[in-house]
Amino acid sequence: MITKADEIRAGRKIVAIASSTGGPKALQGLIPLLPANLNAPVLIVQHMPAGFTEALAARLNTLSPIAVKEAAEGDVIKQGQVYLARGGRHMKAVRSGTRHVIRYSDEPPREGVRPCANYMYESLATCSYDEIVCAVLTGMGADGTVGIRNLKEKKKVTVFAQSEESSTVYGMPKSIVVSGLSGKGISLERIAQEIIRNVGVI
Repeated sequence: MITKADEIRAGRKIVAIASSTGGPKALQGLIPLLPANLNAPVLIVQHMPAGFTEALAARLNTLSPIAVKEAAEGDVIKQGQVYLARGGRHMKAVRSGTRHVIRYSDEPPREGVRPCANYMYESLATCSYDEIVCAVLTGMGADGTVGIRNLKEKKKVTVFAQSEESSTVYGMPKSIVVSGLSGKGISLERIAQEIIRNVGVI
């Protein structure tokens, strides 16, 4: 149950989500549960090749109260907006004056993938957000674990992992749980509730 106190909790916070195999379906179960007035931006790295993420972002935007777009180079990162990393390129958040913007890189794949969630998570270490709320969803491998571990050395980080029962592939979330970076895995509905509880609404 989300209380009024939870709803008005403010702060310079950002949500960062990682997903891979089964991720498009999981994102369609999670993102539509987030309100349009979420008091934080949302960054998503979904492992996908170039040419597919624009359609996924458009689909999520149609389904969701919160605005969703494929992130473009130089986009100013704003509250109440979801930014999906472009397929085939690494995405990071970079401080630019008093704001934060999206930057892309064509560096080699990490963890065998591009975009790589570790790259995104590590970029947040030099941003001025007070807290990062991380969610690691279904997927093969362990992308996200190293990045979040490194991020926790610099920032206040809260981490949620998708449950085995609701995951298509319980690889990335399992790595987060086994590494002790989060508690046990939870449902997509619970993850949405916890995101709202942690960042609040405007």
